Amino acid sequence: MRTQVDERLDALLAWLLPPQCLVCGAAGSERLPLCGGCRAELPQSAFACERCAQPLPVAGVCGRCLRHPPPQDRAHAAFLYAAPLNRLVQQLKFGRRLGLARLTGALLAKAAQTGQWERPELLIPVPLHDTRLRQRGYDQAQAIARETGRRLGIRVDAHACRRVRATAPQTGLTLMDRRRNVRGAFAVQKPLAVSHVAVVDDVMTTGATAGALATALKRAGVARVDVWALCRAGR
Repeated sequence: MRTQVDERLDALLAWLLPPQCLVCGAAGSERLPLCGGCRAELPQSAFACERCAQPLPVAGVCGRCLRHPPPQDRAHAAFLYAAPLNRLVQQLKFGRRLGLARLTGALLAKAAQTGQWERPELLIPVPLHDTRLRQRGYDQAQAIARETGRRLGIRVDAHACRRVRATAPQTGLTLMDRRRNVRGAFAVQKPLAVSHVAVVDDVMTTGATAGALATALKRAGVARVDVWALCRAGR
């Protein structure tokens, strides 16, 4: 759980450096750089597939997941990958604005609380390959997971899994090509004495990457693997 030290530090920082909304420039809300109005208008879907988080007209499981159940047991996405979140994620991912991890992690944590997502014992961020990590200098999924875990009081293990194979970018690939691209790309580094894990990522598109990591975790003995994504993009 968040400690009194965490709360006091947030309050002190908010007093010293009052946040401004990154979308409209108004005063931030809840000590975050996002105002209440813009936060209320963040893109969400009313219903989504329980297994892949694809938006649906009604609650349930989509046809694709019924025909071919994915490796993960459940998937949740806090928002749709649309303005303004798509811009913020791109700035975090490629613009070296690591400070945005605090905002995005807070949004993911709030969505988990509001949506009453079943609480896992451990959060595992989708890891970057060592080569990509050296190029970028940080792992955005790890940064989001750490802030989410801090706010929810859930342990985060960024070293439990490793991306053992450098993969080509997924952009522009078909679903089958995406699955082939990441097949066998992840390995569990150590025994995990937990039965329920949530994989954390910034954007979920087809679920191929998160599914490959879920497969590795299941093979390592984890009974239940969920996916927690900040955003869900269209297939």
